[in-house]
Amino acid sequence: MHLLLRRVRLLTNGHLSEPQDLRIQDGRIAAIGPLLPSDPGARELSFAEEVWVMPGWMDVGAQVGEPGYEYREDLHTAAQAAAAGGFTALAPFPNTSPPVDNKGAVAFLQHKTAGLPVRFYPIGALSVGTAGKDLAELYDMHSAGAVAFSDGHQPVQDAGLLLRALQYAQAFDGRLLDWPFHKGLAAGGQMHEGLVSTRLGLRGIPPLAEEIAVQRSLSLLEYAGGQLHLHLLSSAKSVALVRAAKAAGLAVTASAAVLNLCFTDEQLQGFDSLWKVLPPLRDEAHRQALLEGVADGTIDFLCTNHIPWHIEAKKLEFPYAEAGAIGLETAFALCRTYLADVLTPEMLAEKWAVAPRRVLRLSVPEIAVGAAAELALFAPDQLWTLEEANVRSRSVNTPLLGRPLRGRPLGIIAQHQVVGIEV
Repeated sequence: MHLLLRRVRLLTNGHLSEPQDLRIQDGRIAAIGPLLPSDPGARELSFAEEVWVMPGWMDVGAQVGEPGYEYREDLHTAAQAAAAGGFTALAPFPNTSPPVDNKGAVAFLQHKTAGLPVRFYPIGALSVGTAGKDLAELYDMHSAGAVAFSDGHQPVQDAGLLLRALQYAQAFDGRLLDWPFHKGLAAGGQMHEGLVSTRLGLRGIPPLAEEIAVQRSLSLLEYAGGQLHLHLLSSAKSVALVRAAKAAGLAVTASAAVLNLCFTDEQLQGFDSLWKVLPPLRDEAHRQALLEGVADGTIDFLCTNHIPWHIEAKKLEFPYAEAGAIGLETAFALCRTYLADVLTPEMLAEKWAVAPRRVLRLSVPEIAVGAAAELALFAPDQLWTLEEANVRSRSVNTPLLGRPLRGRPLGIIAQHQVVGIEV
């Protein structure tokens, strides 16, 4: 592979450069500079619009369906969707069938994704079968390559289990990911509890269902020690609790879904089940609190909360439809369309490429001569519309179909492969 990218802006050392040329040869960055000489053996790529080159993005907590739910998403379609969104790394949740709760399942994920342009980093289940009862084989999975432990979309309800996991994981410096969600307080809830849910006559999910779980997890962390990541925050008080915990010195990090940063529960006025997600879209006050948390570093990174569902699971009356939306292919566009005033190019790289890897203690791709090329290309001002025929995910459950968007991922260069990137 020999590529020469002409007049692209590079996100290096936390700054977006002026237009430069970038040469990639044999999977590594060979040269950076203005007006690099042409080479007859190189494929030259020139762009008619401004293009940003960033370290490849990473998504934590995406749902893949293999094994067991391949009709929703398999590993190859997940990789295709990720590459189409500018992601070169995924750390998927373990909620497959069977779940990733032993070293054999970790090895399966590694083996099946070897050779793909997108790296997969296994997250092992916290409990056997993600059932929330007995602690899974954490040390064995860690030794096999699991980067963290979580029951994913089956939030841990047993405080004793989470306590034991925090204590046990310290023996090998393991990190736990917890989605704070109290099922009892949220039982039967369809959307955020507030004025909109009252008008629609739908049972709401109170912010308390999250906040109680956040406070519980932080109290356990303070008592037991260890390292804890709180995933998918959606409430103002949750952000405040994490902010205070960080100030007190607790080893806690946090993330939020980009859809929750962009939209509120007003989107559900038409009973469109494509907007039905968990955690639910909340009101404007909660959305603003999330944005403040992103700006001040309380929320370390962002995620897509990518949950593919087949059409039969979503095309139902609202109370019977499953919660979740795909998001890998539209994360950048959401940030540019709705959050451009909040997320600078430098913050985009931090929240999507650097911080997820830092939290999971993975190496961050560099844009420097001699470094392995693991890059994502974006056209920040390109206007486009997501059409169903162009969705790379196996499922198409997104409320963004047909919606005008600004900012388009062009593809990735990673693992000696070029995906997308059409001139």
